[in-house]
Amino acid sequence: MNRKDTGYTLRDISRLFLTFSVIVITTAALAGAFGVLSKNAFLQKIHPYIFFTGFGNTAILLLNRYLTAAIYPELTIRPERQRRYLYAISTALALVVASVLFALPLLKAAAGLLLLALVVQILFEVLSVLSVKSIWENVSGRYYFFDVIFLFVANLGLFTLGLNEAWPSNGIIPFFVTQSSYFLGSSFPLSISVMGFLYTYAWRNTPKMELARKLFGIWFFVFVGGVLFFLVVILIGQYVSMMLISHLLMFGVIALLATFAVFMNNYFRCHFAHPALAFLLGGLAFLLATSGYGIMNIYYGKGILFGTYPPIRPDKMWIYHSHTHAALLGWITLSFTGMIYIVFPAIQRTGTLELLQSGDPLEQQLDRSTMSKAFVQLTAMLLSASVIILSLYTGEEAALGIGGITYGCSVLLLRRNLMRDPALGMRVKRRTKDCR
Repeated sequence: MNRKDTGYTLRDISRLFLTFSVIVITTAALAGAFGVLSKNAFLQKIHPYIFFTGFGNTAILLLNRYLTAAIYPELTIRPERQRRYLYAISTALALVVASVLFALPLLKAAAGLLLLALVVQILFEVLSVLSVKSIWENVSGRYYFFDVIFLFVANLGLFTLGLNEAWPSNGIIPFFVTQSSYFLGSSFPLSISVMGFLYTYAWRNTPKMELARKLFGIWFFVFVGGVLFFLVVILIGQYVSMMLISHLLMFGVIALLATFAVFMNNYFRCHFAHPALAFLLGGLAFLLATSGYGIMNIYYGKGILFGTYPPIRPDKMWIYHSHTHAALLGWITLSFTGMIYIVFPAIQRTGTLELLQSGDPLEQQLDRSTMSKAFVQLTAMLLSASVIILSLYTGEEAALGIGGITYGCSVLLLRRNLMRDPALGMRVKRRTKDCR
């Protein structure tokens, strides 16, 4: 499963993934915070690009690959190839930063083309081993495969966005290819990946597994199909359809949040307080807030053509920003932090995907002190994210900036907690190496 290439192991690449992800998310948060405090237009513009180009691709191309291989053991993980993915993503990220900094949109297009090549390679690897039927029959496999498809579309959006900015009067690229649509499209694969993860592990040992399978099968069509149909009705400007679909999705999120809260309550009562589940619950709570702000955005954006700026009445821009920040800081980042608190220790324990495949990745793998610090991290992230969203409404820029700095620093605790965990033994190994 974790075949060695030139001595590089699955443990090694998972550590690189952890370090890279934390650096990218922290950099994005701090760039946004200091952009507000210094009123620097470049920092304010670049921080979502950093998040989606850097973390958005890394999460799907690496972490999602582990989750997919845990379901289908015939898929091989090649650590050296994944390291090259990180190099390529870093190159794409540098191209996007240079594109925004020096107003060279073709560099953005080049970054999108590079990322498209990576996604195509992943799709080829999966489809050369698995049949479409085997993917479709597994509920989680269905989610994990479609988030790669959506990532392809998102990177295609980055590529065409660069071309559209370079030649705005080309007459070929559709009007809706804008920064906002790229960010929106980049959030979908991350959301789909979290949904698949929730089904695979949160309901893994429940006595109502068959019911959960059916419900998540239905939710796949509601969520993925609803999102696709939602994009169509946005483009044609069907206000009533937008409202109906957005409310349907919100009610689905409420059901998902309620059932997961019940599951977590039962788990904590019978097992132990796993911080990852608390992160995932917090993420779902922010997904509900994201849905609410999205409905408000539709209401106040009535009559405004998708792709124009601002995408809502100017006096209601705080709703649009609250919608995007609730999704980025809450739903996506909190959820993936919870996922990493499960996947990373499982890989470090055995050096394989064994625990994710047939074992119990929710068992207590971390030291109690690490779990306690994880709850401290969760508290800091929840409070700072709440301050940021409240500040968007009140317009308090100082609080907004301080909230962003606090959030960025709290993300750093993820790597510190895991890399210093005594139960995983990584700190001891580092000391031994230094003594030599």
